[in-house]
Amino acid sequence: MKNKTVFVTGEDVITEMITKYPEAEKVLIESGMHCLGCFSAGFETLREACLVHGLDPVEILEKVNSALEEARS
Repeated sequence: MKNKTVFVTGEDVITEMITKYPEAEKVLIESGMHCLGCFSAGFETLREACLVHGLDPVEILEKVNSALEEARS
């Protein structure tokens, strides 16, 4: 069984994550986070942003990391 690679965690700041992993932006937008360029994205972690938007941080992290792993395989 292959271990999943963890590219991002809930403690990653949104803008830093998007800069490093642009593919993550599509997942976040499709999940309902449409304000990725807002002021808060510069200091808000992925976990915090999920909670603000009523999203499950664990589910979003799984989706983001899966998309990033797929993009690199």
